[in-house]
Amino acid sequence: MSAVKPLKKLVSCVILDLDGTLLNTDGIVSEVLKVFLVKYEKQWNGKAAHKLVGKTPFEAAAVIVEDFELPCTTEELISEITPMFSDQWCNIKALPGANRLIKHLHGHGVPIALASNSPRASIESKISCHQGWKESFSVIIGGEEVRMGKPSPEMFLEAAKRLSIKPSDCLVIEDSLPGVTAGKAAGMEVVAVPSIPKQSHIFTSADEVINSLLDLRPEQWGLPPFQDWVEDTLPVEPWHIGGPVIKGFGRGSKVLGVPTANLSTESYSTLLSEHPSGVYFGWAGLSNRGTYKMVMSIGWNPYFNNTEKTIEPWLLHEFEEDFYGEELHLVIVGYIRPEANFPSLESIIARIHEDRKIAERALDLPLYSNSKDDPYLKMPLQGVENHS
Repeated sequence: MSAVKPLKKLVSCVILDLDGTLLNTDGIVSEVLKVFLVKYEKQWNGKAAHKLVGKTPFEAAAVIVEDFELPCTTEELISEITPMFSDQWCNIKALPGANRLIKHLHGHGVPIALASNSPRASIESKISCHQGWKESFSVIIGGEEVRMGKPSPEMFLEAAKRLSIKPSDCLVIEDSLPGVTAGKAAGMEVVAVPSIPKQSHIFTSADEVINSLLDLRPEQWGLPPFQDWVEDTLPVEPWHIGGPVIKGFGRGSKVLGVPTANLSTESYSTLLSEHPSGVYFGWAGLSNRGTYKMVMSIGWNPYFNNTEKTIEPWLLHEFEEDFYGEELHLVIVGYIRPEANFPSLESIIARIHEDRKIAERALDLPLYSNSKDDPYLKMPLQGVENHS
């Protein structure tokens, strides 16, 4: 965990968006649209996903009808597709850091409101699938409870009114531009957590832009700090990934002096989409060699401007030869920092080696060292490549 930044503003409550901020709704939306559009001989490829972020259900449906030139009205689309979504609400996973944040704020008596453009009924259905969420919110507001949804400030002003807290004392956490716009128009402090990759630059009106909820520092807003960081690392629920080692970009050893053991992205793109970009660490098992400490990056590596989200593990051991084609099993147990851009190659290399020191030290702690015995590290990979 980096040095504590100065206090930004004292706030008294937190107002949270739901879809894309607390819940990974995008995955379900894509799955439903893939199935639905087949009826019209259309194909959903995700390219229009950014147009749906922050929209009301009606606005999002109108985008689909127009972009795919469907022979139906927006109302007809909503009528047909709503039951398909309703069947999937309990399959939506909480985004990393969401449970932690809600539990932390509620446990410290910080008033929390939920304000979403979604209908109240679907909000209730979604949060009922996550233990402890519904009772943690002092106020819940759905799109139909106000005259205008986001980017109008009305929803956030209504939340502040119901909480009996001045708008200027509220902190809004949002993933979309309409949500950020609404929060600022309401006179509130706003933290943006962009749900669309590589879009941080458009959130200039936000008071802070963070990579994921894992990176939120409540103490910067006068709220109780998290107490779960351990020696510059954040424990996460262990998750697993594996596959044969492939040739990567050729920059690990040659450019950075860091021999990464790359995995193909083809078989685990869905799993990677569930985890924020950043630097993680854990244990790596090579089928014919043993188990080793490991630090890895997930993301787009802004300095190199990757076009796809990748995973690049660095096994913290000196190997005498390459091991392309060997089965690699990873158990990820902790988080170090968000992905960042750097002004120079030298600064990247320095930070990578700092990450290594943090990971090596942390993995000696019982909190993390116990995972060295995880059966997955020695398990045959066939049929179990992606699970968490």
